[in-house]
Amino acid sequence: MFQFKGLRAAALLGAALFGLSLPSAGAKAHTQLVPFHSSYDAGTVVISMSQRKLYYVLNDGRAIQYPVAVAKPGKEWLGPARIQGKYSHPDWSPPAVVKHDHPELPNLIPGGSPRNPMGAAAMTLDRDQIAIHGTTARMRASIGTRASYGCIRMLNEDVADLYGRVEVGTPVVMQP
Repeated sequence: MFQFKGLRAAALLGAALFGLSLPSAGAKAHTQLVPFHSSYDAGTVVISMSQRKLYYVLNDGRAIQYPVAVAKPGKEWLGPARIQGKYSHPDWSPPAVVKHDHPELPNLIPGGSPRNPMGAAAMTLDRDQIAIHGTTARMRASIGTRASYGCIRMLNEDVADLYGRVEVGTPVVMQP
C-alpha cells in the first residue's frame, strides 16, 4: 500500500467543483490507493465494518481506501444500498433515536455550522436515515472507531473527494 499521491489536490479540486469547504490547508488526507480484487464493478462503494474502511472500487484491481467511523454495536447494518441523494453542507435534524439518547441536541443544526455532524457533505442512502458524511472538528478522532448510529463518518477532506466520484444511484455494500 502507498499514500495516494495528489489526494489533497484532488480533494481541493472536488471541493471547488462541488462548493464544499475543507479544513485548513494543513489537514492531511488519509486516503490510499490499494490492491482490491473483488467481484464488485468499478464505481461501487464497499464498506468494511471490521476494518473501518470504505473502498471506492476502480477498474484495475485497485480501490481508493478511506478510513471511516462505522456504526456502534447494535446499530449496524449489512448488505446492499444505493446513494439516494448528494448534499453539500446539509442541515441536520437528529433522528428520534439520537434525540432520545441526547435530548440536549437542538431539533435542527444548520448546514455549515461547526456543530453540524454532517460536515462538508452527505450522501444519503436508500436506507432509513443513513448517510455517508463528513464530520465536525470535535468528532474527527472518531474516525477508525465504531461510533455512529448507522451512518458512515468520514474526514471532510475525504468526503469531498468521494462526493466528486459518486453519483446518485451508485451501489454501496456494507460488509461485516
